[in-house]
Amino acid sequence: MTPPPAHRAIRAADWVAGLSIAGLLLPEAVAYAGIAGLPPQSGVIALLAGLIVYGLLGSSRFAIVSATSSSAAVLLAATSAAGGHGTALQLALGAGIVLLTGVFFLIAAAARLGAVSNLIAKPVLRGFALGLALTIVAKQMPKVVDVHPAHGDFLRLSWELFASVGRWNFAGLAMAGVGVALLHALGRWRAVPAALLVIAAGIALDVAGFCQQWHIAAVGPIEFGLSLPGVPELSRDQWLRLGELAFAMALILYAESCGAIRTFALRHGDEVSANRDLFALGAANLASGLFQGMPVGAGYSATSANEAAGAQSRAAGLIACAVVLLAAITLLPWIMHIPEPLLAAIVIHAVGHMLDPRSLRPYFAWRRDRLVALVAFGAVLLLGVLDGLLAAIGVSLVLLLRGMSGAQVSWLGRLAQGHDYVDTARHPEARVPAGMLIARPEMPLFFGNADAVFATIRARVEAARPLGHVVLSLEESADLDGTSIEALCDFAASVRRCGAQLVLARVKDTLRDLLDQVRNPDLPPALYAAWSVDDAVEQARASASSQ
Repeated sequence: MTPPPAHRAIRAADWVAGLSIAGLLLPEAVAYAGIAGLPPQSGVIALLAGLIVYGLLGSSRFAIVSATSSSAAVLLAATSAAGGHGTALQLALGAGIVLLTGVFFLIAAAARLGAVSNLIAKPVLRGFALGLALTIVAKQMPKVVDVHPAHGDFLRLSWELFASVGRWNFAGLAMAGVGVALLHALGRWRAVPAALLVIAAGIALDVAGFCQQWHIAAVGPIEFGLSLPGVPELSRDQWLRLGELAFAMALILYAESCGAIRTFALRHGDEVSANRDLFALGAANLASGLFQGMPVGAGYSATSANEAAGAQSRAAGLIACAVVLLAAITLLPWIMHIPEPLLAAIVIHAVGHMLDPRSLRPYFAWRRDRLVALVAFGAVLLLGVLDGLLAAIGVSLVLLLRGMSGAQVSWLGRLAQGHDYVDTARHPEARVPAGMLIARPEMPLFFGNADAVFATIRARVEAARPLGHVVLSLEESADLDGTSIEALCDFAASVRRCGAQLVLARVKDTLRDLLDQVRNPDLPPALYAAWSVDDAVEQARASASSQ
């Protein structure tokens, strides 16, 4: 039976897209393996695993799951931190990190954490991305100019590059510059496999003998073969250390993949399942790790290229996988002729979109999260990729806790017209009912701020004695932890000892159910029966008139 024309068009579009992005993905896979300090086949294995598994299990029709520049850089930092010296040990440690990353994704999927949109704040990610891009470019330069610095951290590496300028191979620098320019120019036509064309030109130059004349090194022999899947043999201490590093890897991949998948789903009005994608990413990383591949995620640049090439379904990724596999098998003797400066050019072009300081400009205009973004940027350059990321996350969490732990309380009064109760500091015309004090904590109550908030309210109650009633609006708190419950019970008892009566307002249903279970004598159900502040005030007045 002949399929409808629409089905034929979709199938043709996926073929075109799959063929187009395969020309981009294969050179990038080889280049990203270089970033991670792994042999090229690790990048190709990761690419195949990501395309196959996500193509079968994922929910986004545009997402391309493969190794990314950020995950490759984090993997290099992680294996170095774990003591990976030597190719065999580095492969084993890398495979262990990828496997554990997959396990973390599967745990997140089982716990249905897909609704958590971001585990890392965007200012942290953007500052990290800018610092990471500079670090990646700096680490590609030794391959471009054929020097061998003694250090790999950004500051000392940059200084050693500058100090060795007299020994630079300017032919390699020129080749990389031309490569970046061509990639940028050809990138205007998304259907054109720019990276593949640049690589083909570089191979032709090497085969013709020009690279040898210019003293430009090529990639060299590549062994591409799938060994039997297996788990690396590591000690218990090594696995524990890799677990810490894999958690950081999972955070990066989750933030990157979640952002790419959600962006293109919103752009096209598609429905995606976050938990299904978590499972697909977990399975893809497990498959990659079992065959000693790299970590994989849905990178923005590859996904954008797939969309621009006209993909209509996940079949485009599966077609690209078949093309990449065929190319890896048949073109393997030619891949060894790729000049190192051109691989570096592909990497530099791939991270070029992150080399934009303007991404941090909104935080300075809004006067929000500037310190977090700058700390993330500076930490990557000063501490390295992995430690810089962890330091930036730590600083962002400390700042978050500091902001939430403040004892910020508003004192409410009623406007002359209507029943609205507003902050008297912003609306001096608002009037507070006689014999009452109406307080509203401006942050959700939790263990970090509950005691300080109630201490602030208690001091105001003591200063305003004698009082008949204290109305506490809990609209910002959907739930309370154990510390907050104890603090609320102690506060209710202190109000009673002051000769006043406590009334709670705007109590959420979940909190009502919790207070029903608490059964504190100072917090009877009648105390939190009022839904609004106005109802609570009327309840207090009725109680006062009945006494």
